[in-house]
This record gives sequence, structure tokens and C-alpha cells, in this order.
Amino acid sequence: MNFDEIIDRRGTGSSKWDRMHAYGGVSPDDGIPMWVADMDFRAADVLQEAMQDLIERGNYGYFAGDEDMNAAVAWWMHERHGWTVDPDHMSSTAGLGHAIALILETYTDPGDEVIIFTPVYHEFTHKIKLTKRVVHEAPLIIENGVYHMNLDALEAGLTGKERMMLISSPHNPAGRIWTPDELRHLADICARHDLIMVADEIHHDLVYPGQTFTSFLKAAPEAADRTFVLTAASKTFNTAGARLGTVTIPNPELRKRFRQALLEHQTQPNLMGVALTRAAYSPGGADWVDGLVAYIEGNHRLFLDGIAQIPALKGMPMQSTYLAWVDFAATGMEMTEVLRRVHEDARVVPSVGAHFGSGGETFLRFNIGTPRARVAEAVERLQSAFADLQ
Repeated sequence: MNFDEIIDRRGTGSSKWDRMHAYGGVSPDDGIPMWVADMDFRAADVLQEAMQDLIERGNYGYFAGDEDMNAAVAWWMHERHGWTVDPDHMSSTAGLGHAIALILETYTDPGDEVIIFTPVYHEFTHKIKLTKRVVHEAPLIIENGVYHMNLDALEAGLTGKERMMLISSPHNPAGRIWTPDELRHLADICARHDLIMVADEIHHDLVYPGQTFTSFLKAAPEAADRTFVLTAASKTFNTAGARLGTVTIPNPELRKRFRQALLEHQTQPNLMGVALTRAAYSPGGADWVDGLVAYIEGNHRLFLDGIAQIPALKGMPMQSTYLAWVDFAATGMEMTEVLRRVHEDARVVPSVGAHFGSGGETFLRFNIGTPRARVAEAVERLQSAFADLQ
């Protein structure tokens, strides 16, 4: 796979490229979009072959379902993550955002509080508020340059209004991988306070060499009666447009309620999403991911080394994902000025850190899941935009 290939996505309906001007005021003609979390690489051959099979079949009608796909998901989790999971515990949703919203609606009531560890993926807050639930922020703390959960403070501040805990694992932004001990501590808190655990593990495959990801239920199998694990091929293989995710629910009563909610919403897996996921979770897909992760890790070193050349900018060390988290606090600038320089001078559009909740106010998130030449160009532009600090 040639990850260095430059693919022109302008004018293709890509949210990342074609909505960049609306989000950051920068034209795709000369801008570098580093905001929406999808990659600019050509799809893996196994995905292209799966799509070609659909085309050659020439029929897109009703199909038998997702059983073969679920078996592939179970194989992948066991082979890649050492997590043994029963395919019968899986249900398909129209992506993981849909899964989170449906879980909130099914197992909590309006006004219930949902714990999230901020700064965190902005859609968590969005989905909680859309369903008329209440965000309970548990701000992360920075120790030795990386995020840690302040669980003593979290537990001391619980009031009994909390019903659910929603975690990003690995964490978005910053790519922090929670340790098995940290995950078990979360499981203990959920058990003591009768909280439902929802573990969004969509970034689980994008783990750098030398790092190890542990699924929540592998770390804390005793929490199976109250846990939902959310996975998808979409982040790993850039198939978000297929709108398909998997929710694993070991508890039979919770699983029955979830499937009833899917039935009431008339939600069924789509043909393309099932075909792509089944193809992705295969030996050929595994080979492609190994190459992808090595390439992204190289982008990560290039980007953070380049950022380090700008005094006062601090990039958080990454263990996973293609989402770099950079703190501009030490510049002494207002974030309006930081964004002016990044947008107008550098012509780069990252995600605004304030959208990720408390603790993100002085940060920007940069998507480095793009050909290395484009990452290098972004670094050069940022260094120029902040040249007066050097």
C-alpha cells in the first residue's frame, strides 16, 4: 500500500475537505484540513475487492443479515486484541454515534447524568445533550505530560444522579491508552454506584508499536453485566461513510432491550457496511493495518518533532490514533489569535480544543492521518506562522 499517494478529495463530498471553509474559513484550494477524524489514504485492497464483488453480483436487495460479519468481528477481537467475545452478543447499529444515542435513550431517563472524561470527543457531549441527559464532566489531569483520570475526585463528587459512564478508549483526543488497572478501577466505581459502562473502543486498532490496547471487558470481565462495548471498522479502515458499528452486550436482559429498541427504530445493518466490515476483519485487512500503523507512527514523530521546534507549543505524547493534541497555552496568546495564525497564516484547519470540553480550551487537535508530505507541509506552515516565537 502506498500511503504516500496524494489523492485529491476536493469536490467529492468529503466532509473533511468540502466543509473546511465553513468550519475554519480556509479554502480547500490551498488549505490543509486536519479536523474531521478520517484519513486521506486509498482504501485497502480487501475493501476494494469486497465492493467489486458487490458490483459484479449486480443486486443490492434485502440480504440475510450480519451473522458472518459478527463472526469476523469476533475473530478480529481475539486475534488482534486477545479478547474472546461471543458473536451472539453483538448487534449492529448505523455507526457508533447512533449506538451511543440509542443506549442513552434506552437505559437512562431525561435529566440523568452521564459521566465523561474531558477533554473528550465532542460527540459525547452532543449526544448527551440531544437526548436531554446531563453531562457530568470528570476533568482529566496532566501528569508527566500525559492525561490521567482523577478517580478519587470523581467518586467524591458523585451525587447519585449519575446513571452512566461513557469512556473513549483509546482516548480521543491525545491517543492515551488506558491501562488494565485504570479500566478495572472504573469497573469498581461503576459497580459501587450502579452505573452503566459504555466503552467506545473505535480507535483500538490504531496502536503504535510497543504499546498495548486492552479492551474494557478483557480487563474487567466481572463488569460484563453492566457493560456495552462499541467497536467498528470505520476508524481503522476509513469506512465511516458505510455507517455501521457493532455493540457487544454480554448481559442478556440488556441485550434484549437494546434489540427491541433497534426493532422499534427499524434499524438494520446495511449491505455495504456489512460487506466492508467482513472484508476488513480478515488476514488481508490485518496486513494493511500493520502497514498503516507503522506509517501513522512515522507521521506522529514528524509532527510532534516539528511542533517541538516552536517554543511555547507543547504536543502531548501519543500512544495511539492519528489525532495529535497540541497545547498553545504557553504562547500567552488568546485562542482567537492562535486560530487566526493557524487559519489565515498557516492555512491549516485543526479541530478547536474548546469543543472537547473542560481542559481543552488552549488546545487544538490535528489529524495526521494523511500522506507524510502533507504533514510536513503543515509543520512548515505552522513554524512560519509562529516564527516570532522562535
